[in-house]
Amino acid sequence: MPRRSPPPRSPSRARPQPSRVSETESKFNSRTLAVLGGVFIIGVGVGVTFSKTTTLNPDNVASTQFIDQAAPNPDICVQFGASAIAVDTRIFVTFNPFSVFVSQPLMQPGCVIRANNVALLEQRKLITGEQLRTCRQRLNTFGYVGNLEGNPDISCVYQSNTDKNLFLKLSGLSSGSADTNNF
Repeated sequence: MPRRSPPPRSPSRARPQPSRVSETESKFNSRTLAVLGGVFIIGVGVGVTFSKTTTLNPDNVASTQFIDQAAPNPDICVQFGASAIAVDTRIFVTFNPFSVFVSQPLMQPGCVIRANNVALLEQRKLITGEQLRTCRQRLNTFGYVGNLEGNPDISCVYQSNTDKNLFLKLSGLSSGSADTNNF
């Protein structure tokens, strides 16, 4: 029997060629990652832009910076005290029949002067020496609303016990002693 020679190999069968699918997939993955990275960077930029503009609206107090800027005499308030939101409300209690009524609160920018700086108000003749002594006897300080150059409404105020502030307990900030939070 004559020997048959193997059929000639075609050049395409001789050596397997690398698949073009892997190159295509590689380019597709690079492009996808580039697009997703660009979208992420644009998203962060838009988010930062929106977060910077949220404090400009007085209906949305998103930071203490807005409260600091709205305080009466902000430069004096920050230097000698702390900016605050003053909430004025009235509570009426009737006894026959027993009932409690609360007025709509009036919220306005205010300032609380540190206890060691209350002489500032006396120097400006906004409080009398007697008012200062009476307020200091009870270890209190002063808070006010309105501009100091105008006709401010000044009150002797005391600091509430921080143990009753449930927000501090929820945030884990009440771990120190109550004396460290004294104003």
